[in-house]
Amino acid sequence: MKNETSRREFLKTSMAAACVAGLPASLAAAPVPAPKGRLIRGLVIGMLPEKLSYAERFKMAAEAGFEAVEAYTTEDQRVAEEIKKAAEDAKIKILSVMNQAHWEFPLSSDDPAVIKKSLDGMKTSLHNAKLWGANAVLLVPAVVNAKTRYNDAWQRSQQHIRELIPLAQELKVVIAVEEVWNKFLLSPREFAHYVDQFQSPWVKAYLDVGNMVLFGYPQDWIRTLGKRIVKVHLKDFKMGKGWSPVTAQFVNLGDGDVDWPEVRKALAEVGYSGTVIAELDEGDLAYLTDVSKRIDRLLIS
Repeated sequence: MKNETSRREFLKTSMAAACVAGLPASLAAAPVPAPKGRLIRGLVIGMLPEKLSYAERFKMAAEAGFEAVEAYTTEDQRVAEEIKKAAEDAKIKILSVMNQAHWEFPLSSDDPAVIKKSLDGMKTSLHNAKLWGANAVLLVPAVVNAKTRYNDAWQRSQQHIRELIPLAQELKVVIAVEEVWNKFLLSPREFAHYVDQFQSPWVKAYLDVGNMVLFGYPQDWIRTLGKRIVKVHLKDFKMGKGWSPVTAQFVNLGDGDVDWPEVRKALAEVGYSGTVIAELDEGDLAYLTDVSKRIDRLLIS
């Protein structure tokens, strides 16, 4: 999907799609308590081979040990129904939706035509979530750039998200704001304040474990955001020798600089339960099974 390709390029994702050997012994069993609530292993649908049918993709997810999938915004109702049936047949839950309009058409734009496309995309995503039984839609709220000032991005995005809250409440689907490499929401305290200003249970935080490694620590973000967190993305990031931007890259879970024992401990402290969703590269059954086992070793077992 075009928007997903843009997202991957934006994050400079460079995950190897090959099955990697087992985790180091130090990571195989984190010496901290498991989170109090049950964590559900999930993956983004883009990790499943696109050449396969939806039925085959969801079946593969189940065979690899996953219980949930995060699907993409789907405008075609026939395709949306196909996805729903494929998930049901494979006994896989779709527990979240990744909105696809927010990069090309950000809510921080000053162009009414762009805002309309962005809002329409979110409305479709929210209706998809209702159809599939998902309880949250991921939203990148704004993009700061040379044209869009930070303060404008804050005010515009909040204004337009508020327009979506009545529909979210009606459908009982949370708008889950995610922190990404968009030069916006650059600290956990700021992220918490942004969410709190809505004063609505239908706007919460989508925490990505790998996205803030360049400028922070995921365990700090988890502890600061606490109960605001409704979903968690799993990535790992390796800074490289001397923290060089040339060698820095996203890597497989457990192979980077994320302190997984501390992440596990922080999730337990804030009482997080629900999906922990891998957002890595596409791969075959062996690779996906390895990712599933890594999630189990790092966060669950």
